[in-house]
Amino acid sequence: MALKLFSEQGIAATPLSLIARRARVTPALLHYYFGSKDKLVDALVEERLQPLSAALGRRLAEAGPNLRGALEAFVGALLELLSANPWFPQLWLREVLNEGGQLRQRLIERVAPPVAHRVRELVQRAQAEGRMNPDIEPRLLLVSLIGLTVFPLAAQPIWRAIFPSDDLTTDSLRRHVLALLLRGLELTDAH
Repeated sequence: MALKLFSEQGIAATPLSLIARRARVTPALLHYYFGSKDKLVDALVEERLQPLSAALGRRLAEAGPNLRGALEAFVGALLELLSANPWFPQLWLREVLNEGGQLRQRLIERVAPPVAHRVRELVQRAQAEGRMNPDIEPRLLLVSLIGLTVFPLAAQPIWRAIFPSDDLTTDSLRRHVLALLLRGLELTDAH
């Protein structure tokens, strides 16, 4: 309940009393278990966000050293996690990307580094072996992956209002992201 409210209103704008009311518990019970909103946020990071990151890390590890397989596994796993946790894209925008977001530092310190470092290592290895475009910046590929997956889900109300899109599914998004990553736009100079 807290994550849903935090994604809808932001952490700073969500009082513990509202979380308690929506969870049908007393504010005293929340204070007893967590002590403060800050400790509740820490618990949510530890119990909900770190396991999501660990699951992504496992999928990368299972894919082995093959970058293509790792990207396919990562994108698929990330979209599965986002679909199973619809609160995540808005929470990401509000509390990670926005300056002053209360999850930004926690993410930098506790959630993102293992996955970010693994993606960077895979890209560097593929580039060293001549199997990947040398112009790709290894430290930015994870940012691109997040942008290609999280942002479209966060922006769904906009693009679904502009385009008829009942046929666009999570699998459609997965195929689209992988096509962009693996084959690019394949533009030609033909007029």
